Amino acid sequence: MYPKGRMLLQEKVSLKTSVCSDMTAPRALAESEKLHPVSVFVLCHSSRLATLFLERGPNRIGNVYKKAIYRQYTDETYSKEIPKPPWLGFLGPILRAEVDDVIVIHLKNFASRPYSLHPHGVFYTKDSEGALYPDGTSGKNKFDDMVAPGKNYTYVWPAREEYAPAFADANCLTWVYHSHIDAPKDICSGLIGPLLVCKKGILTNNPAIRTDVNKEFIVMFTLVDENQSWYLDENIRNFCTAPGTVDKGDAVFQRSNKMHALNGYLFGNFPEPEICTGDSVSWHLFGMGNEIDIHSIYFYGNTFLSRGHRTDTVNLFPATFLTLEMIAENAGKWMITCQVSDHLQAGMLGQYNVRTCTNDIYQPTLKGRERSYFIAAEKVLWNYGPQGYNKYSGLPLNATGSESEPFFTQGETRIGGKYWKVQYVEYIDATFTRRKSRSEAESHLGILGPVIKAEVGDTITVTFANKADRVYSFLPHGVFYNKASDAAPNLDGFQKMGAHVKPGDKFTYRWMVPESVSPTVDDPSCLTYMYFSAVDPIKDTSSGLVGPLLICKRNTLKDDGTQKGIDKEFYLLFTVFDENLSQYLDENIRKFTWRPFGVDKEDKDFVKSNRMHAINGYMFGNQPGLDMCKGDKVSWHMIGMGTDTDMHGVYFPGNTIHRRGTHKDTLALFPHMATTAFMQPDRAGIFKVFCSTMDHFTRGMKQMYEVSGCGNMAVLEKPYGMIRTFYIAAEELEWDYAPNKNWETEKHHLDAGGERHGDIFMNRTENWIGSQYKKAIYREYTNAEFVEIKARSPREQHLEILGPLIRAEVGDTILIVFKNKATRPYSISAHGVEDVISGEKFAVPITMPGEVKTYQWNIPKRSGPGPSDPNCIPWAYYSTANFVKDTYSGLMGPLITCREGVLNEKGLRSDIDYEFALLFLVFNENKSWYLDENIKKYLNKDPRKFKHTDDFVESNKMHAINGKIFGNLHGLIMNENTMTNWYLLGIGNEIDIHTVHFHAESFLFKSDKSFREDVYDLFPGTFQTIELIADHPGTWLLHCHVTDHIHAGMETTYTVFRNLDNRIPYSTKTSPKKEPVSPTAPTDGIDKENIHFFGKDLAPRAAKAALVILFTIGLLLSLVVIALFLILRSLRNRMAYRAIQTCALPTDAL
Repeated sequence: MYPKGRMLLQEKVSLKTSVCSDMTAPRALAESEKLHPVSVFVLCHSSRLATLFLERGPNRIGNVYKKAIYRQYTDETYSKEIPKPPWLGFLGPILRAEVDDVIVIHLKNFASRPYSLHPHGVFYTKDSEGALYPDGTSGKNKFDDMVAPGKNYTYVWPAREEYAPAFADANCLTWVYHSHIDAPKDICSGLIGPLLVCKKGILTNNPAIRTDVNKEFIVMFTLVDENQSWYLDENIRNFCTAPGTVDKGDAVFQRSNKMHALNGYLFGNFPEPEICTGDSVSWHLFGMGNEIDIHSIYFYGNTFLSRGHRTDTVNLFPATFLTLEMIAENAGKWMITCQVSDHLQAGMLGQYNVRTCTNDIYQPTLKGRERSYFIAAEKVLWNYGPQGYNKYSGLPLNATGSESEPFFTQGETRIGGKYWKVQYVEYIDATFTRRKSRSEAESHLGILGPVIKAEVGDTITVTFANKADRVYSFLPHGVFYNKASDAAPNLDGFQKMGAHVKPGDKFTYRWMVPESVSPTVDDPSCLTYMYFSAVDPIKDTSSGLVGPLLICKRNTLKDDGTQKGIDKEFYLLFTVFDENLSQYLDENIRKFTWRPFGVDKEDKDFVKSNRMHAINGYMFGNQPGLDMCKGDKVSWHMIGMGTDTDMHGVYFPGNTIHRRGTHKDTLALFPHMATTAFMQPDRAGIFKVFCSTMDHFTRGMKQMYEVSGCGNMAVLEKPYGMIRTFYIAAEELEWDYAPNKNWETEKHHLDAGGERHGDIFMNRTENWIGSQYKKAIYREYTNAEFVEIKARSPREQHLEILGPLIRAEVGDTILIVFKNKATRPYSISAHGVEDVISGEKFAVPITMPGEVKTYQWNIPKRSGPGPSDPNCIPWAYYSTANFVKDTYSGLMGPLITCREGVLNEKGLRSDIDYEFALLFLVFNENKSWYLDENIKKYLNKDPRKFKHTDDFVESNKMHAINGKIFGNLHGLIMNENTMTNWYLLGIGNEIDIHTVHFHAESFLFKSDKSFREDVYDLFPGTFQTIELIADHPGTWLLHCHVTDHIHAGMETTYTVFRNLDNRIPYSTKTSPKKEPVSPTAPTDGIDKENIHFFGKDLAPRAAKAALVILFTIGLLLSLVVIALFLILRSLRNRMAYRAIQTCALPTDAL
């Protein structure tokens, strides 16, 4: 039944309700103990906000909460607990297994309500899934879904080969297990633990200990939302000093219960992992939580490898699992922080200690150059819009009613577009008397400090002069430095003069670039990092102190510091500069508002007006210097900074970028993350670059760059091949997000003690519209008459609200004959393509109601898959008449571009069995063109007088997969042992962080190499193909793992049928490596009746094929029989002839 291997884990895991869990003190508290909060602040300025989270009060719980946790025991008596390391906090025990092992968990529930045990990253059958949802099972297959208090259940999880770490993966992959009755509430209550699945030969037999590394640590970064805990009411009663006064809906009370924790510890109370210099360390990191659980995890002092790439910072999201490989060389106490501003401020930081355990002290050997920089911090008067007008609209920045008006209008209580800031400025020497003037190539840098570059083997010295009026510092990512040059503000026992450079003082930092921080063979020639002031990292960076840093391989830089083989280098910082957090807010209010004493700094509109959505400190197209020539080799170095809303999808419409062997036109960027991408523009014109996160786009995070001909002849690709024509209309219709309301009803019936979360989205009341809305969609027709709608086949049923699936190969031309059958102007524009009719300014023509226009998209080589991409890659198309409103109104569809030879004569893929396109989007109906009509029709109220309450606004945010919620997306069906490709599409706003989880299956996704996952991270402007072999029959959950999105219905199921079930359309794939899938239903929807053929029901075409095969076999057998007959007859004649020769004459008579 199970693969060969060890029955490695016979774990006795209990599920207990802990009396209390101290979120600060690294110790367990018994029921009889007094509560003495212990706070060890590693940042000297942390305590100001800490009291909100840690102090008890009349309506504050404080730092101690009752939780439910997993504990491990030695045997079935559950009397002797197996101890775990203190840094694990409230996480459950570490489960480890090798490929082909079987994990057996005996779970006993000592808690007061039902719970379960659901794993990621291993195989399970229906009776060991441990997840409650309407999957059509019953009887013994339901017992695992919830274990009642006092009951036992045994889960069996084989670590099969198909879940093994891929070749390029680390030796042990990071996964988790957690309770999955109401997964968000169960996890917030504490029920989660780590699970490691390793390659063969990595673990010892008993106990399962790793042999390939010196140390391993597991850290969960999450905002533990105690408001979601099952024990909230009990915690209020037990720990608030006046529980009767508590308002659970109060925003400040709710915030006080959101614990920004590492394994349940915050504000430096995470028990320090102890490491020796030279140790190989495996860090297993994972995230959980909600939309704001965007984490940029920064390891001060040391770098590491993540999926084969060098870095010191990684991103985590809900249900993101990473394995980091570190060689700890830099001795000292170093911080581990989340660099997202709000999270850092709220205590998401700890420390790890690298000790010198021998007499050998590591000293890097450096044989390169010493590169010296002289940089000062200086106050500057900064203008976010120096040209005075919006280059996208042509309107003045302060034009009444314009998108830019809130940010650029100066008034009685408004600052406008100019602010006092502080900037890193380069000088020519240590006298700091002559500034180094910026070249034309550097004019685009804006607020950024000078670019610091070095090669492996070099030493960097930065002489820093603080010519500003506050204490600042200079802290880099990506290099090696000792405590003498450490600018981090943590309390680690060292006196660090460089951590606090006073006004008028100087300090010289010395950084080294040894081999241990070098880009890997899979990295680009230069890695992009950043440097910043870390005295108060949030205020300092909000004030402007940030700059780019490049660490390059040997022999990459020319003598003048430019990169070899690169014609142009551009550095772009995407961030919402929050001037409300600047060191100079009060000064800006005094200098620029007309009535400074009338300003309310807490006023929502005032706060919003100071959040400047900028690229290098410029907004609405005001950035200079982004110029290049056609054919130039361009490197883009992009940096993110800010808070949890700083989720940026950097989009280059009209061109594609090349990164790690893949082709894209959008890259996701997060705080303190940086990336390097390459472009070679092949057309002259004025192009846009902007953040595709919708609010960021409308609020000014958009620029333009110009590609000039420069006398360069166009590089001619081969003439375009097939012309593929599609007839598509924009039409208005009534759309129902949830025609079937049974998902929530059935789930609530199964868990009577649970909560119903879907009513606000599905039920129509006097103030909620319900699940039906007027929308606009793309619909395909058979010809240019636009009379006959092209029927969708069963395989296209899952597309739902999406427009037709458009496929093309490299070298093809796509013609879209587009008719606007709606009542307002729309268009159709695609990512990734060469848009022929958009002109030099890349302006997509708008089609008015009733009009027909033809749009032409060419698919050059850069629009197809890159060397490391799968055979086909997805893009999205949508209307850009008004990017935000058109999208939320429903106009979107998938475009797939493939390598040459992948599509068959019908335009379908010939290399796989099934393909599915899924759009994960929170449709914000509040921003649809049709909101007023929907209010009028479904609420029967005057839209002009109707009050938009918070509940009404929330009820219109439909967390949908292809426009369906709460299990209403159908058609995701396939046979077992088939190759499937899933095209995942991400579009939307700041809340559109989606972690797409497939129950029961793992998959491979490709960047430069293939990596194993069961969750994929999706963001606005992210499009990805994942390759999944469907080999586990059953109906399984497919959902977004973000807490609010689960509760809001962003989940459905997919079904894998056994081949003998004969239910799934026959595959179009032809593969010599695999036995064909049993043919059953038609692929194109034409043949409708099956034929009973030798005991099986076959589709007509399949039956015809079987007859042809049988006829051919029969003919061959007949020929063989005839040939054998002739051979036998010939042999017989020869024998007769010989007999006549010897015996025929009557010799005896003679």
